[in-house]
Amino acid sequence: MNIDSKFSGDPDRDDTRPILIIPYMWIGDFVRNHTVVRVLKARWPNRPVDLLTTSLCAPLVDYMPGVREGIVWDLPRGRLAMSRQFSLAKLLRERNYGTALVLPRTWKAALAPALAGIPERVGFVGEFRFGLLNRWRWGEKKLPRFIDKNAALAQPDGAPRPPEWPVPQLRVPSEDIVRWRQANGISAGAAVALAPGSVGVSKRWTYYPEAARLLVERGLEVWVVGGPAEKGLAQEIVAAGGPGTAGGPGVRDLTGNDLRNGVLAMAAAGVAISNDSGLMHIAAALGTPTMGIFGPTSPYLWAPLNGLAATVVQDKSVLSCQPCQSTVCKMNDHRCMRDISAEEVVGIAQRVLGARTH
Repeated sequence: MNIDSKFSGDPDRDDTRPILIIPYMWIGDFVRNHTVVRVLKARWPNRPVDLLTTSLCAPLVDYMPGVREGIVWDLPRGRLAMSRQFSLAKLLRERNYGTALVLPRTWKAALAPALAGIPERVGFVGEFRFGLLNRWRWGEKKLPRFIDKNAALAQPDGAPRPPEWPVPQLRVPSEDIVRWRQANGISAGAAVALAPGSVGVSKRWTYYPEAARLLVERGLEVWVVGGPAEKGLAQEIVAAGGPGTAGGPGVRDLTGNDLRNGVLAMAAAGVAISNDSGLMHIAAALGTPTMGIFGPTSPYLWAPLNGLAATVVQDKSVLSCQPCQSTVCKMNDHRCMRDISAEEVVGIAQRVLGARTH
């Protein structure tokens, strides 16, 4: 989507002061922040845009077009940590930001930009942040989706929401993928990447081991992608599908501590199968054909803006509790996920791969 003309009459269009985005720090939300970056760059082409980031999400910044730099600063989640806030404020002050977009509604998220004296601090009303923000926005509850709330802060106050937002983009150079394959001893063939993890057990589809077995039986290489929390799941999936032989189909455990490894794996994959998780958003933003499996969460609210090769939702029965948005199933014995079979998912994956190779 080209929204550049929408802001062509902005009186501050020639401003060159840098902009800082204080984003949500979950991986999927951090990827979706790139839509906010693209709206800002369309509005102010000459203003550098930086992102505050955690160490976990920092690798994503390297692949985001239009982002000048990621400011890595790990603030504790459960406490205020005033000394860390003052140190961050000192760093921000030295960088001479003209605008800060504070996407989270928390008091803590707005503190360092205020202490740094950033002249324009934009955010929605919330948590008694009077004095910390000076460009209040109202009407957050009228905006239906997470991305609508965030991207609206990058628009002029009162601007109508566009029919569609620019989609997040992650761009990985092809030579980086070649080097990654060589470093991990991975052939150049197409593979199916499985992302079995998620925040909240209710969002986890339980048939990844069976799906891996079926994919390997059909001659496909399978990679399991995720963080250290998915190591146990990866071992189950490898055991079900088999580790394979040199040059033959099998399952590779690619889980680990470095998110960059996950980004490169998703960029190299022929198709990705994922729960509603950060890796789903990464794969979609990379342009990898992505199958998102949804049970307790709504695809309308939480699917990537990029679109999915397939949105997999059980359609065998009508469940009054779906979508519940709950992290733990409290009724119907997790049928919203259990009624999606491995055969169904593998069949879709094969069709997606076939469409990509023709």
